Amino acid sequence: MIKDRRPGFPSCLRLPRWRTLLAALTSAVSLSVALPAQAQALPTVLVEAHPVDLTLPAEALVEAVKQATVAAQISGRVVVVQVDAGQAVRKGDLLMKIDAREASEAAAGAAALYVNARARYQRSLSLRQQGFVSQAAVDQAKADVDAAQAASGQSSVGVGHTNVLAPISGIVGERLTELGEMATPGKPLLTIHDPSGLRVTASIPQYRLAQLRRTERARVEFPELGKSIDGLSVTLLPTADAATHVSLVRVALPAGISDVVPGMHARVHFILGRASKLTVPQAAVVRRGAVAAVYVEKDDGTLGLRQLRLGETVGAGEVEVLAGLHSGERVVLDPVKAAVALKSSQPPSR
Repeated sequence: MIKDRRPGFPSCLRLPRWRTLLAALTSAVSLSVALPAQAQALPTVLVEAHPVDLTLPAEALVEAVKQATVAAQISGRVVVVQVDAGQAVRKGDLLMKIDAREASEAAAGAAALYVNARARYQRSLSLRQQGFVSQAAVDQAKADVDAAQAASGQSSVGVGHTNVLAPISGIVGERLTELGEMATPGKPLLTIHDPSGLRVTASIPQYRLAQLRRTERARVEFPELGKSIDGLSVTLLPTADAATHVSLVRVALPAGISDVVPGMHARVHFILGRASKLTVPQAAVVRRGAVAAVYVEKDDGTLGLRQLRLGETVGAGEVEVLAGLHSGERVVLDPVKAAVALKSSQPPSR
């Protein structure tokens, strides 16, 4: 048993003080040993300069290759609605039905006028043979017959447009007219798109067009979905906007991409070439406002937070490092676990 021989020191306080001191030393020793083991357990990546794709990023919009806005061709009230947004339809399916009574009455009136005009024409021919009317009167009667026939045919076609059918197979994107509303010729009723064929369209400044004419590859990023895919083809449209001086570039997407719908935001990275650069994964970067940093594993196994100066995004999910790191250093891939490990290694505040 350890005893304190100093005079004037109460024996009841001597031993607990030694125990407290030994416990503190033991805790400090075990903490300094546990830090390297904990840091080595974290996944890291060796930072080295390697060839990456040089890209030109541009904001883009997802579009359907085959899409249609179905509009009314006659006037009337919508009496049947068979589909809703998000529903799959096939070409020729009944989508809506418009009240045909007004169109039917118009068709019947046009048919009656045609019958009357044809009868007048027959009488004009008979009177012409008897010499009672001129040839001009016969010609006028013939023109009236032709006009009445065209009007009757147009009215009968309108009756057939009371049933609104799907022009393509696909998905109903939006229903623009509800049950009971009035439909007029040209009024949009709903939109349909084919999800099997999608593309993205980006606006490119004219001074960049010379580079894109030699580009055949592009990578499309969906930031909200956290996914990136390779485009099938790059097509530069031969037109330019007179007001903004930009041209449209289309990138075809492969079929079967989940959660991607027309109207979604995307970012296209047009691949212009390759170069050797020092990069780190974007997932390893800690951002606090305009400041970017990574957790670096040192040679002795301890961790440190290193501020970086970053460049543009290159490759797949990587960002260029302009300053702050050297080739051969190791960066922790999970910054959250690195922060916890670094904080646990620090002695508790008193």
